[in-house]
Amino acid sequence: MKNRSRVVVVTGAMGGIGLEICKTLGSKGFIVIGIYNNQYKEAEWINHSNLDELIQCDINDTSVCNDTVTQIINKYGRIDALVNVAGITLDTTFKNMSFSDWNQVLQTNLVALYNITHPIFINMLSNKFGRIVNISSVNGHKGQFGQVNYAAAKAGIYGFTKSLALEGAAKGITVNSISPGYIETSMTAVIPEVVLTKIKSQIPLGELGKPSDVSRTVAFLVDDDASYITGEDINVNGGLVMV
Repeated sequence: MKNRSRVVVVTGAMGGIGLEICKTLGSKGFIVIGIYNNQYKEAEWINHSNLDELIQCDINDTSVCNDTVTQIINKYGRIDALVNVAGITLDTTFKNMSFSDWNQVLQTNLVALYNITHPIFINMLSNKFGRIVNISSVNGHKGQFGQVNYAAAKAGIYGFTKSLALEGAAKGITVNSISPGYIETSMTAVIPEVVLTKIKSQIPLGELGKPSDVSRTVAFLVDDDASYITGEDINVNGGLVMV
């Protein structure tokens, strides 16, 4: 199915999961605009990811986000879907965690959701249509040693998602979140093998997920097939039991 009339914005577009989401949505014919905040060879990367456009934007800056959204709407007419992927980790035990470690993770993973989502949500209200998908984490459900900041931010995404879903429902806007488990990305690549073995032993399917497992779920949620699903969190974690 071709969706060239649908404009999708993806934040964190140059990360492992963000890149795969761009690829999947692009392959399905969506107009895909990637948001990133670090230097890269844009033309080469756009060709690699099925992106229509790549825009540098600091999602921690409210005014920059407003300007970026205005730029996109002026060019494409509207924004039909937003996928919030951008996130960082600064892992350490809470005893050793500085306020900077705490604040940077909360700012990027949770507070910045306001900056990019707010102007896009307003545009969706005007159009009486929208799809918002927020990428959370398994650790937002169950917590994780050394990730008090990250787990707190990702848990906050659930409240954000459920509340915004209530506000958007009457205007044709669905808002859902996805909680990936342990996915094969640069983040998990640095985990020691002995730790990875222990993690895999806790996953019923016995292996790490792939970015495409997440991207296919995103593609479903932004499509019309998921029009009756809102305010939900979908776990993509290989059957990992939440406690």
